[in-house]
Amino acid sequence: MSAWLISLEGTPAGSDLALALALMAAFLHAVFGALQKGRHDPWLSRGAIDASYGLMAAPLALFVVPWPEPHMWPIFAGAFVIHTAYKLLQAQAYVKGAYTVVYPVVRGTGPLFTVIGAYLIFGETFTPMQWLGVAVLLSGLFGLALYNLRHLETARDTLVPALGLAVATGLFVALYTTYDAYGIRATADPFTFLAWFFMLDGIVMPVIATLRWRAMTAPPALGPLALRGIAGGIIAFLSFGSIMLATRLDKVGEAAVLRETSTVFAAVIGWVFLKETVGPRRIALMGLIALGAVIVEMGG
Repeated sequence: MSAWLISLEGTPAGSDLALALALMAAFLHAVFGALQKGRHDPWLSRGAIDASYGLMAAPLALFVVPWPEPHMWPIFAGAFVIHTAYKLLQAQAYVKGAYTVVYPVVRGTGPLFTVIGAYLIFGETFTPMQWLGVAVLLSGLFGLALYNLRHLETARDTLVPALGLAVATGLFVALYTTYDAYGIRATADPFTFLAWFFMLDGIVMPVIATLRWRAMTAPPALGPLALRGIAGGIIAFLSFGSIMLATRLDKVGEAAVLRETSTVFAAVIGWVFLKETVGPRRIALMGLIALGAVIVEMGG
């Protein structure tokens, strides 16, 4: 399968596959977010998810995929540091601010910084039509944040640090997206990068979650938490793995922008499955996000 994927790099078929992978990553990212948002403490949910995909990836990394080339070890170290910082910033942003305000800001700043980083590192350029699409998508994302802010009833006293943390988290989204694209292109077999990335990335959060669980006066039962972790681990493989493969097959910036349609999928999931009220204004803003992604793809 690796040889087949590599043969598609830089081809129209590879571009089509990258589009499908980016959209699949967007949908699964929304599912991942809904799963992590469940009834458990988000730190515990993330710890269970990371432990699951780390354990799932270990036998693949150690016994199935080709061993990493020597130059990959510093790259894995960098990815480990960047992703750990991202998770800690994200968790702290959600502690300080309301989810509906913080999340659109994180997802809005992420693709903007990624497009800039892809230009500086990979020499990727966007057409004027694609920049228009980016502007439309960002107007939907930040418009959604402002709309949610107007109706915010909680966490107003910590709003400023929450927004600062959200922007910093968005910067790290861009950093890991660009860095992971560099890493998966640096190895001969893309599945080598994926397997070792997931194994190493699953180390830190389970430790934090375990310490947090032990400090609780009434810790939740481990069975349901473990089941949530296994489900989240499988979704993480498919979601993050898809976007990483998409950045190897085609432009990093386009994949990053298309992934932000996850906000639209999240609204649909919240409306259909969680019975949350969406409303016409939110639907219009979600439509802008989707329209921006379509313009970016067509403008290329």
